[in-house]
Amino acid sequence: METDHARGVSDTLIFSLSALIGYLIGSIPVANLVARRTAGVDLRTVGDRNPGFWNALQTLGGRSSAVVFCGDSAKGLVAALTALLLIDGDTDRWLMGYIGVGAAMVGHAFPLFAGWRGGRSVLTFAGGMVILAPLPALGAIAVIGVYAGVTRQVPRAIRIGVASFPVIQLIVEGPYRTAATGVLMTFIGLRFAMAGRNNPDPSTAGEV
Repeated sequence: METDHARGVSDTLIFSLSALIGYLIGSIPVANLVARRTAGVDLRTVGDRNPGFWNALQTLGGRSSAVVFCGDSAKGLVAALTALLLIDGDTDRWLMGYIGVGAAMVGHAFPLFAGWRGGRSVLTFAGGMVILAPLPALGAIAVIGVYAGVTRQVPRAIRIGVASFPVIQLIVEGPYRTAATGVLMTFIGLRFAMAGRNNPDPSTAGEV
């Protein structure tokens, strides 16, 4: 029978591996790799200077930005799946999943492989939530689809969809997981605040 000490060591190892692997996955600079390959530019020096999907869409066009969308979302998705695969039967699965996704978001924002200058982690967060909270994620996607379909305002639809996610999650999954989501979303808010300070142009301050 596993002792409390052995279980504690096991949980610490899982925590550490989830965080390390998540961070390394998040550090892969997908947007800039695509931008350099297709257009020879650094997204951190053009547009809103955010190496993410929206700047890729405005700078590179639809096809290349679709690759960025999938790649940045996959970071959170893979980080969540990896954390869940590392877990044994006695460890709280959803909590370790959040640790993996949170680490991937930090990696995306401060990438080891791109000089610590990364993006805002919105899509990395979204990809992770598809795994960790699929029903609220589907609800948020539905909100985005309906609002965008009615208004044709995609950036605003995305912001409203992201804002609706914790509300839907609170109803479906209760307060504990929603509180963990709040921590990750606070990180995104801080990244937007940092981006606004570094790039005060109001025309791009709110983009994803």
